[in-house]
Amino acid sequence: MVPTTLLLIDDHPLFRRGLAEYFNSTGEFQVVGEASSGRQGIALAEQLRPGLILIDLHMPGLDGLHVLDELGQLEIGSRKVVLTASLDRNELLSALRLGADGYMLKETEPEDLRLYIRNCVQGVIVLDDCLVTLLAQDDDVPEGERGTRQVELTEREAQTLALISEGMSNKQIARQLGISDGTVKVYVKNLLRKLNLRSRLELAAWVHRDALARQ
Repeated sequence: MVPTTLLLIDDHPLFRRGLAEYFNSTGEFQVVGEASSGRQGIALAEQLRPGLILIDLHMPGLDGLHVLDELGQLEIGSRKVVLTASLDRNELLSALRLGADGYMLKETEPEDLRLYIRNCVQGVIVLDDCLVTLLAQDDDVPEGERGTRQVELTEREAQTLALISEGMSNKQIARQLGISDGTVKVYVKNLLRKLNLRSRLELAAWVHRDALARQ
């Protein structure tokens, strides 16, 4: 099996090198680049085009959110996962809106992180469990309206949304529903428009947040 290539963007050398040693030891992943700054990370991402990029949020100069923004404009095809110590809800929401494919905490156990990264490479959206509760704090919605937003979805759109929340990729959803990948993409596009969201990860988070709000 060909290892999945990784790029690490983090300004803490000790953490970054420890992470590289761990992933390289698995045989499943190969760290092909390390960057100590956001600007260096973007340059390496464009040059190396790795399978997945792990991005810290808090770095001097260009921070992780700006890195996500610029990587999105480059359209290099790499999966992008934020790996941070931050539990700031606004930063989490900003990362989702800028196209992060996952958001993980640095306190995650190595084996759990490995599993999350493996799933992300396969197209699954990954979100640390404790962050779902954080997202349920829907401060942007007036208290009387929380959990009451009515969105008209077709049956297929609702099915697609439920499967996205389970972490399924477009191909997996297509097989599950017996439809084409292209049709799934249309449903996802419709869901993003109707719910005023920007990414699959935001869709999954919306489902969990809405379920908690209705409890």
